[in-house]
Amino acid sequence: MNIRIASAVAALFLAAGPAAAAASQLQVFPFVEAVRYSHHNDDYTVRVRTPGGVWQDLYEYKVKVDLDNPSDASMVYFNFDGPVEVAVQKNNGRFSEVKIRPSGKGIKPVVRGRTAYFTLTRPENLSIEFDDDHLHNLHLFTHAIRKDMPAAPPRAATAPIGNGTPPDFTQPVVYFGPGVHDGEFNVRSNSTVYIDGSALLKRPLIVNGVENVKIFSDGLFDSVDMLTIKNSRHVLIDGPIFFNQPHGTMRCITSQDIEERSIRTIGGGKWSDGLGHFACERVTVADSFIRTSDDSVTLYNHRWDIWGNTRDIVVKDSTLWADVAHAVMIGIHGNTPTPAHPEPEVLERIRFSNIDILDHDEDDPEYEGAIGIMAGDDNLVRDVTFEDIRVDRIEEGKLFNLHIAYTPKYNTSPGRGIENILLKNISFTGEGAPSASVMYGYDAQHKVKNIVIDNVTVGGRKLTAPEINLLDIGQFVEGVSFK
Repeated sequence: MNIRIASAVAALFLAAGPAAAAASQLQVFPFVEAVRYSHHNDDYTVRVRTPGGVWQDLYEYKVKVDLDNPSDASMVYFNFDGPVEVAVQKNNGRFSEVKIRPSGKGIKPVVRGRTAYFTLTRPENLSIEFDDDHLHNLHLFTHAIRKDMPAAPPRAATAPIGNGTPPDFTQPVVYFGPGVHDGEFNVRSNSTVYIDGSALLKRPLIVNGVENVKIFSDGLFDSVDMLTIKNSRHVLIDGPIFFNQPHGTMRCITSQDIEERSIRTIGGGKWSDGLGHFACERVTVADSFIRTSDDSVTLYNHRWDIWGNTRDIVVKDSTLWADVAHAVMIGIHGNTPTPAHPEPEVLERIRFSNIDILDHDEDDPEYEGAIGIMAGDDNLVRDVTFEDIRVDRIEEGKLFNLHIAYTPKYNTSPGRGIENILLKNISFTGEGAPSASVMYGYDAQHKVKNIVIDNVTVGGRKLTAPEINLLDIGQFVEGVSFK
């Protein structure tokens, strides 16, 4: 049962009146009894309250991070409206400082003893780090309280939450109630799915060949591999939290008019891509937090039995964290023409804006790049904008990498080209010493061209021309301008 609290301190009430005092609401979701011991991490004790109200204890989930250095981090989540106060107590060992990232959010904790206190005024997805420990940090995920969602069935207030009632997919509104859910979940067209905040799913939703679907989730996907949207149209998915998935989080395949909103994922498994897109059109990704041990957001064309183009993609207002590989990877997989499939493919009209990249680590120098456009397999990548991108940490890698790719490991032909790319208001200000960013083509028929670099800085140094250790421009590149 959801716990809703609406309270405020008397001082706030007197200063701002009853309307302001009533503005804060908090929604905390009890954990499923079956995971009480198996999923808990006691590195932290985390509590939340409305200002001056009663502290509510949160369940701290154990989440796997970083395939290179496998570690147990923590995760908590809740929903709220209006200001709330958060207390994070570190239970093991002393510490000197606490950081809350992305740092651009401007959230500064106050430390008393072993506990860091801070206030949230709007929903955020954050990493709380003690003494720069990125491997045992606390992920804090929040969302606005949803209105007009299906109500949980009556249950005793003290009853443990066990197995959930199976959802009925024959109805226009499908409800996953509190508890553990396992089975085959085939979503139908013209339906709305709601996943309760105390629901824990052990299998992915199947969104295949449908249209006009809305999925709202306050709950969890535990060790679920690849929620896939395939051959579908007009699909919204909002709010799911994924953790401990063995491979990737979500795939969008040959689908159109897709909105991926408030996707929160923490993946430490092999090839655990975040949000993968193959030949999709008119896709928006927003307000998400993607931590992966492979690429965080990918845009590709042909692979396996998939063919088609990628067009009109927007990724905005999100945080990307690649413990391994790239935050953004575009264009490496496509269709080398054959008699059966003679048409090469294109990726075009793509925009990334207001993105925080918390980390990038790639061991293969050819493929280093927090931001990567690597066109292979006869792909043409064009009309791409990266704007207002903040890169906080690079363990090993480059700020950006634009090149025509042709390696036996991934490709059967070089890409046709990369053209009309805008890199604007991009900065690396954090930790690490990145290698020089690069651009290079393949030959005179496979070029990188028409690149605008507008206010791109590395450690405070603005890129105004090729420069050793900052930017290398190789062969078969033309039309690079700096602003």
